[in-house]
Amino acid sequence: MGNRLSKIYTRTGDSGTTGLGDGSRINKDSLRVEAMGDVDELNSVIGVMMTEALPSKLVEPLTQIQHDLFNVGGEICIPGYVILQQSRISDLESVIDELNSQLSPLKEFILPGGTKAAAYCHLARTVCRRAERKLVELHRNEKVTDISLQYLNRLSDLLFVMCRVINKEAGVSDVLWKNEHA
Repeated sequence: MGNRLSKIYTRTGDSGTTGLGDGSRINKDSLRVEAMGDVDELNSVIGVMMTEALPSKLVEPLTQIQHDLFNVGGEICIPGYVILQQSRISDLESVIDELNSQLSPLKEFILPGGTKAAAYCHLARTVCRRAERKLVELHRNEKVTDISLQYLNRLSDLLFVMCRVINKEAGVSDVLWKNEHA
């Protein structure tokens, strides 16, 4: 990485365009740039979440997820580039299954909350859903990898389960939705 970031400002984006990893330039408000931004935001929210006390069994998967999200961003930044492997989807599913097996079945919807770490995890889940929607929209117009689409879909499921694990391990109940019109 040595010289790649030796100069932080280049002035090349002053006209409202940005460079992609393949050297091409596109508008900063393009779907591709929005998708990259949503994935970057998701990674940042997970970073904030990881500053909180978390169950130790979540730290390694979350660290790997941050690396994976950087790879997803790379795939979006370089059209046609593939780095994320199908095995990462299977890995997410294994973590979901393992963590979910330790939780009681849900009977109600859950509202974001509980501990601060769980609230951040819920925020990450919602940003993940937005990133997935943006990537689906981009995919309608330009090819993106199916693995990236599947990854974000599975990741939002995992983050939901992690929210519940964080609250359970902290001895805090999930915030259950009360349907007062039922």
